[in-house]
Amino acid sequence: MKYTRTRHQIGTILVSLALIVTATSSLAQEPTPGFNTKIPESIMTPDTVETRIGMLKFFDGIPTKETSALVYDNLDFLRGVEAFLNGIPAASMEEMRLGAMSLGATNSNQVVYFPKLMDSTPLFLTGNTSTVYAISMLDLKKDGPTVVEIPAGAGPGTLNDSFFRFVIDMGAPGPDKGKGGKYLLLPPDYEGDLEGPIGGKEQVINGEKYFVAKSTSYVNLVALRGFLVDGKPDAAAKMWRDSLKVYPLAQKDNPPKMEFISASGKSYNTIHANNFEFYEELHAVIEREPVEMLDPELRGLFASIGIQKGKPFAPDERMKKILTDAVAVANATARSFLWDERNQEEFLYEGSYWKRGYPGNNYQFLRDEGMGGRNLDARTFFYYFAILNTPSMAMKIVGAGSQYAWGYLDADGNYLDGSKTYKLNIPKDAPAKKFWSVVVYDPQTRSELQTDQTFPSKQSQRDKLITNKDGSIDIYFGPKAPAGKEANWIQTVPGKGWFSLLRLYSPTEAWFDKTWRPGEIELVK
Repeated sequence: MKYTRTRHQIGTILVSLALIVTATSSLAQEPTPGFNTKIPESIMTPDTVETRIGMLKFFDGIPTKETSALVYDNLDFLRGVEAFLNGIPAASMEEMRLGAMSLGATNSNQVVYFPKLMDSTPLFLTGNTSTVYAISMLDLKKDGPTVVEIPAGAGPGTLNDSFFRFVIDMGAPGPDKGKGGKYLLLPPDYEGDLEGPIGGKEQVINGEKYFVAKSTSYVNLVALRGFLVDGKPDAAAKMWRDSLKVYPLAQKDNPPKMEFISASGKSYNTIHANNFEFYEELHAVIEREPVEMLDPELRGLFASIGIQKGKPFAPDERMKKILTDAVAVANATARSFLWDERNQEEFLYEGSYWKRGYPGNNYQFLRDEGMGGRNLDARTFFYYFAILNTPSMAMKIVGAGSQYAWGYLDADGNYLDGSKTYKLNIPKDAPAKKFWSVVVYDPQTRSELQTDQTFPSKQSQRDKLITNKDGSIDIYFGPKAPAGKEANWIQTVPGKGWFSLLRLYSPTEAWFDKTWRPGEIELVK
C-alpha cells in the first residue's frame, strides 16, 4: 500500500520532531545555580561588570547603593549632554533676543540693521559681509497678531520661531516673490477664523491681502537681507528705512513709528553660552514659551535635568557639577561634527573637503525623507555654527535664494592654520547670478574672524579682484598678503585657526548639477 502525505502533514511532523529535540536538549542541560532550569546567560546580570564609568556591583542582580549612585550620576550627565545638543536652537534664539535688547531694540518696531554691512565686530554666527541685514524680534504675546510689511526688491528673508524652526519666507523666496507685501504672524494661542499654516497662506482681511502664518512660539525672529547696488549698501539700507514696517495688527491704522538701530561696527553678543549658563538660557525660553512649542520627548529631556515650564531651575551642587562637565563634553561633540565629519554624504564632491551648506540637505533635518527619523547630529551641527532655517536653503531653486559650502580643511584634510598661507581657486563663470563671496570665520566664536581687515571676505560684486588668464580667480588666506596679490587676500591670525563659507546668491544650474566646482583650499608651500 502506498502512502502519500500533504505538505501540511509533513510540516506538522517536522515541528513535532523539533519540539521533542528541544525538550530533550533542555532536559539534558544542567540547571543554573539557584534556578530549577537552565537560564540564558544573555538575561543574567553578573555580580561585577567593568564599564567605562567604573566597576558596577550587584547582589543577585540588585545594584549596590554605590552602583546606583554611579549610574544616576552618569544618567544625569548623559541627559545634560543631550539637553545641550538638542537645546542649541532655543538658547541661540534667546541670545539673539538679548543681543538685540542690548542695542536698545526692545519692541518689534525697533529694527537692528547693518547700513554699512556686518563686519567682524559683533559676535554673530557665520554672518555675511555682502548683504544689508535687517532684524526684528517679534513678541506675539505682548503685541498679538503682528504685521510685517516687506518692500519690493528685498532679498532672501525668513521668519523663525523660538526654536529656530521655519515659519514663513519673505522677499524673493517667499510668497511675495520679491514684489513685496504684507505678512501677518499669528501667536500660538490665536483662535480666530484666519488660517496660518507653516509657509503661509494668502488671505484677504478688510479688503487687504496678507500672507498669514501662525507661529508655535511668542518670540520670533524676522531676518531680512538687502542686496548691494553698485557694490554699495546705501540703497538697501534706505529701502529698509523707507519701506520696512512692523506693527501689531490692532494698531494698523496708527502704527508705532519705526526705529532703525545701526549695528554696523558695534560690539555685541548673539551667541549662546558653552558653559553652565547655557542651561539658564534654555530655561528662560522654556519658561516664556507655551508648553506646546516642543514635543513631549524634548520637554521630557529638558525636564530630566530640572528645566521645566512653571518650575525654577535650581540644581544642587552635585547636579551643577555634573551639568558643568556635561556641557563641556557636549560642546566638544558639536565642534567635532564640523571638523571630523564621519558621514561621507555630507561632502559635496568625491575626494573633496567642501561640505554642503545644509547638513542632511533637509530643513527639518529628516534623514532619508523621514524614514531615518530626525538627523540629530545634523541639527546640532547646523545650529551650533549658523542661524536661520528655511527650505530655500536646502531646496534646488535655480536663479533664486542662496547656496552655501563649508570650507574648513585644506586639500590634505588638515585644519586651517592662521600662521600659514593658503590658496583657493574660484573657476571662471561662477554659478551665481547675483554674486559669490568667501567669508572667513573664527573657530572659537563662529563669527567673522577679527583682523586688521574690516571685512574678512572677498565678494565678486563689491571687490575688484585680480583675474587669471583662464578667467578664474585665486583667493589667498594668510597672515601676510603674497606679493602682488593684495586685492585677493584675506588676512588670518597666527596662532589661531579659521574656516570659511562659500556663498552663491541666485545660484545657477551649474551649481546643482556640479558641472562647476570650487577648487580645494591648498596650502602654499
